Amino acid sequence: MIKVDVSGTYGFCNNASAVRQAADAALHTLLSGTGAGAAFTGWVRYPENYAESELARIKIAADKIQSESEVFVVLGIGGSYLGAKAAVDMLRSPEYNLLSKNTPDIYFSGNDASGAQLARIIRLVDARDFSVCVISKSGSTAETASAFRVFSKLLTKRYGKQADSRIYTITDAETGYLRAASILHGWESFIIPRDIGGRYSVLTPVGLLPMAVAGIDIEKVLAGARTEMESLLSDNGGDASVYAAMRQALYQSGKKIEILSGFEPALRYTAEWWKQLFAESEGKDKKGIFPASANMTADLHSIGQLIQDGERNLFETMLLFREQSNLVIPGDSPLVDGIDWLGGKRYAEFCNAVIAGTKKAHIAGGVPVIDIDAGTINEETYGALTYFFLLSCGISGYLSGVNPFNQPGVEEYKRNMKAILA
Repeated sequence: MIKVDVSGTYGFCNNASAVRQAADAALHTLLSGTGAGAAFTGWVRYPENYAESELARIKIAADKIQSESEVFVVLGIGGSYLGAKAAVDMLRSPEYNLLSKNTPDIYFSGNDASGAQLARIIRLVDARDFSVCVISKSGSTAETASAFRVFSKLLTKRYGKQADSRIYTITDAETGYLRAASILHGWESFIIPRDIGGRYSVLTPVGLLPMAVAGIDIEKVLAGARTEMESLLSDNGGDASVYAAMRQALYQSGKKIEILSGFEPALRYTAEWWKQLFAESEGKDKKGIFPASANMTADLHSIGQLIQDGERNLFETMLLFREQSNLVIPGDSPLVDGIDWLGGKRYAEFCNAVIAGTKKAHIAGGVPVIDIDAGTINEETYGALTYFFLLSCGISGYLSGVNPFNQPGVEEYKRNMKAILA
């Protein structure tokens, strides 16, 4: 289970108790389906309602992709790819595509408007056997749909009439361009539940199919999410409510920026998924905590200066995992480097000292610090952490008085773009 420690925030706000009580009401609103956007809260119970037949179908498709493809191209933007990318990085490796393995390389595309980036991925696919997965509820998201046009043409050129057997779609059950095209061409298709929005969809086929192709045990992912769900919902929101309440209490006390600090390079895309989840859920009605992230310890030598001595308008959430490496820093090195004090220490000791030292320094510098202890990196932990953040975000959004399940501001750039190009 995910554990939260808010002792590093003591003394930085005086309203924590009142906001914590309000979090109980926010959770009730979420669970009762009486709040704004309630039609999109199907994710709350999804880990226990997952259809075994759908899970089996995902695994069969993943086996097929693994057996016939050297490369798997996943097309999607925002919540349609960030969670899956986070899982691959965390559970396999940020260098996944460089590993010697019996699963395909995975490239995520259709998440920007860069022709140069698309061309780079095309060169990487080159003459290798590949399959494509398109993830979009409507099928008309410009970045994703344009990339699909490019890759579907490549598939047809390479495989002719067999191209359709290498296309997989994840989309709405009934409506939208991608659903109609899936029926017309007979593409293998999976459903994004209508009551789950994109950024809350990582535990659906949206995230599970790419995970399964990468060799991640998706049953364990769902089991971890289900265990966390049962624990939190039986404990009135548990530590998810504590986290949601404390971040809102700090926001009301003038802390407008939250920095998620991870001390493992494999967490970079976990932070990117977290940023999208909270920014798109809470940033509306002229409200919202600005979510930023830091890759520690590298960023201690860059934005660490600002965190330590800059404007006191931020707080920090440290995402912590137990170091699993037994690697030891050599103690008998002939190098004259001034770090004899580190010789013979395990990297676990080194990392823990960095974390403790950073937390102490930042609190002393006027930065409140929340700890989230996620335990050991594995499939169950990934599922648990994902559900923890989803529930925290729903509670936090209702606490701030917004609809956490829409994104009206995102539509404005789309309207402008279409008017310019049409």
